[in-house]
Amino acid sequence: MTVAYLGADIFDGATRHASSALVAEGGRVAAIVPPSELGPDVATVRLDGGLLAPGFVDIQVNGGGGVLFNEAPDVEGIRAICAAHARFGSTALLPTVITDRPEVTFAAIEAVEAAMRGGVPGCAGIHVEGPFLSVARKGAHDPALIRRMNDADLEALCASRVRPFLLTVAPESVTAAQISALAAAGIRVSLGHTDASYETAHRAFAAGASCVTHLFNAMSQLGNREPGLVGAALDAPDVWCGFIPDGHHVHPAALGAALRAKRGPRTLIAVTDAMPTVGSPRDVFELNGREARRENGRLTLADGTLAGSDLSMIGALHYLVRTLGFDLEEALRLCSTHAAEFLGLAATHGRLGPGSRADMVWIDEALELKGVWIGGTPVALG
Repeated sequence: MTVAYLGADIFDGATRHASSALVAEGGRVAAIVPPSELGPDVATVRLDGGLLAPGFVDIQVNGGGGVLFNEAPDVEGIRAICAAHARFGSTALLPTVITDRPEVTFAAIEAVEAAMRGGVPGCAGIHVEGPFLSVARKGAHDPALIRRMNDADLEALCASRVRPFLLTVAPESVTAAQISALAAAGIRVSLGHTDASYETAHRAFAAGASCVTHLFNAMSQLGNREPGLVGAALDAPDVWCGFIPDGHHVHPAALGAALRAKRGPRTLIAVTDAMPTVGSPRDVFELNGREARRENGRLTLADGTLAGSDLSMIGALHYLVRTLGFDLEEALRLCSTHAAEFLGLAATHGRLGPGSRADMVWIDEALELKGVWIGGTPVALG
C-alpha cells in the first residue's frame, strides 16, 4: 500500500522540506515530493502542522515499561521495553544488559538474536555493558560481578550473530589484543566505567575501540595535567561519544562545553540509559538485588549513586533544545541520525529518504510528540 503524509514540514535527517509529501510503500520511504505529484489513488495521512522527522535511535536502554532487561532477558522482555520506548519516539534501540552473571549476559544476547529474527518492532541490536569494567568506576554496577575478560568470554562474544553489537569495557579488564579481536569480529567496542588515563584510552582506540559510554559518567575526568578518558574522547576525531542529556548526570555547562569542543563531525550520540521507570508508574525497582528509587526524575541506589535514568528520547530532545540551546534539526540528528551512522544502519534508520524505513516521529511547534510510526505502522501513544 502506498501512503502519503501531508501537512507537516519534513526533516529527512539532513534537510528540511516545506510544502512536501512523504510517500511510503511497504513500510519504506519511497520519495519526498510536491503534493501536486501524488496520484489520485494514493492514500493520505494529513498532519496538522509541525515536523515529521526520523524516529529516534537509542543505543543504551536498560529497561522501560516496568521491565529491566537483566531481570527479563527474553523476547517478551525485549518486546515490552521496545513498546514502552516507542511511545516516546524511539523507533529503534539497543536493549542493554548491564554487569551480571554470565548466564544472564548470554541469555540476553540470545534473546536479542531471537527478537531480531522474529521482527520485534524497535529491537535493533544489543548493548552489553559489563562485566568487564573497573571496580574503581563501577557506578551502579555490582562490584562483586565485575571481572576480567577471559578467552572463553572472547570466543563466545565473537561467535554471537547479533549485529549491531555494542560492548562497553574498561581497559583495566580487557587487553588491547582482545579489543582488536572484538572489533575484527564486527563488535563495536566502547570504553566506559574506567579510570583509564589519556594515554591508555588512546591505546584502546588504536586497538579498535570506537566509542565512549555516557561521557563524563563513571570515567576518569578532564584535568589540567591528566586529561583522562573525557579528554581523550573529546580529542579523538574518530571516536563517538554517547551522553545522557537529563540534567542529572552532567551539569549543563559541562555538557554544553564538551559538545562544543568535541573534535570530529557527527560523532555525538544522545542516549537515555533508561531504566524500568520510563513509561511506568513504578518508582522502585531492583538492580542486582539492590533497591533503586525514582525521586523527582532522578534514579538512585540507597547510597545516592545514580542508577541509570528516567529519561526518554523525546525528553532528551527537549533538554537539548530548551536547556542546551541546540538548533532543533541538530538535536534531532543527535537523537537519531548519528546513532544510526555509528551502528552502521544509516541506509535504513536515522533518515527519511528512498529505501529507508518509514520510522518516523511527528512533533508539534512546542516539541511535543504527536505521532510515531515504525515501518509505517502507527504506534499508540496513550
